Amino acid sequence: MQHSRLDRFFGLTASGTTVGREVIAGLTTFAAMVYCVAVNPMIMAEAGMDRTSVLSATCLIAIFSTTLMGLLANLPLGVAPAMGSNVVFAIILVKQMGVPWQAALALVFLTGVIFMIMSLTRIRERIAHDIPDTLRIGIQVAVGLVIMFIGMRNSGFVVPSPSTFVTMGSISSAKVLMTLVGFILTPVLVVRRIPGALILSIIALTVAGLFLPDGKGSTITHWPAHVLALPQWPHATAFQLEPLYLVHNFLYVLPMLFFFLCTELFGTLANLLGVVTAAGMVSKNGQIPHAREAFVTDAAGSILAPLLGTSIVTVYSESITGVHAGGRTGLTALVIAGGFFTALFFWPLFMIIPPQATAPSLLMVGMMMFQGVRHLDLSDLKESAPAALTFLTALLTGNLINGMAIGTLSYTTMALATGRARAISPVVWGLCIIFIAFFIVSARIHGHHA
Repeated sequence: MQHSRLDRFFGLTASGTTVGREVIAGLTTFAAMVYCVAVNPMIMAEAGMDRTSVLSATCLIAIFSTTLMGLLANLPLGVAPAMGSNVVFAIILVKQMGVPWQAALALVFLTGVIFMIMSLTRIRERIAHDIPDTLRIGIQVAVGLVIMFIGMRNSGFVVPSPSTFVTMGSISSAKVLMTLVGFILTPVLVVRRIPGALILSIIALTVAGLFLPDGKGSTITHWPAHVLALPQWPHATAFQLEPLYLVHNFLYVLPMLFFFLCTELFGTLANLLGVVTAAGMVSKNGQIPHAREAFVTDAAGSILAPLLGTSIVTVYSESITGVHAGGRTGLTALVIAGGFFTALFFWPLFMIIPPQATAPSLLMVGMMMFQGVRHLDLSDLKESAPAALTFLTALLTGNLINGMAIGTLSYTTMALATGRARAISPVVWGLCIIFIAFFIVSARIHGHHA
């Protein structure tokens, strides 16, 4: 009787799947994406946020968003805080730009509200059409490179150098050796398609850290006081939004609002399309089933996420592992959500994970984003130069906005110089104005500080 109810609600038979297959698929996807419970709190802690609270917020928002994806959109997708956006939030927006993390959460909340409006109208399709591929790819690759660098820096694998700015850490350091082993072995696990490769890598390196010296008289990983504990409410981060900062500094944070909107728009669209295509669920005319419901789910998650204390959410590309295991309906999503509910009780274990254990996973996430470069026509400088300027400037200056601005201005100038003014969309013209205004406001702010 229970199975028949599930069949009717999720359309299991019509989708060619069974309850057992959906459960296995959900567990497979959860194993592939649970690394975010370890990585996201570590990154957000860079912004001065309480790590335990962010861990709870990560699990809670993953439970809410993934459950909504299963019930509303009936798709086998896992949804959780976006890797990449969390780095931009913590490192660029808070640490480099000096925006308080409470105000940064308010900006994410505004992003979610705008994206919800876009998802319920035709604005989303218009913006997606108007942003040129060269800029979209350049931004994607830039974030990937920044993520890889953050992983290397936090683990101690790269350190400051007076002559070359950065250099490799001492090979005699156990932290550097541990990270190096992870950099070599983790891609092997991924290439071999080992289920849950990233979380297995994190577990193995964390355990190894229990026996390796940290150079300060202790070990890299510390034994936890408890393995299991009652879930913690994210009291240090929940409902801490500071919207007044945005009112007084709107031009200064406007480029970041654009970035988060692009992440919501293109990140979710790309992952959604990739997963449903692998599942053979795309219609003959290329339509994604329940696409609007999926976008609404994503927007709802990104509205709730900052209220709990984390950055925007997205559909995880790791959902494709569950599709390969046979997942076809929202029942898979409910099983994924159940996995995150279980993770709430194991938070003491996640808290002992050192940055050396998560660095290889950040490297793999960054490499996956870097793969967008293959879509560039490198023989056409009109397309490749703006993208290259975007990600190289972002990496070498350590500032994503610099990359986005230089890439956009380069694209516009090149289009004008080659007689392609009509190719410049209103969205791109708007971006040029936004970035010029940002540089003016930023120069004044830094001038006052000087």
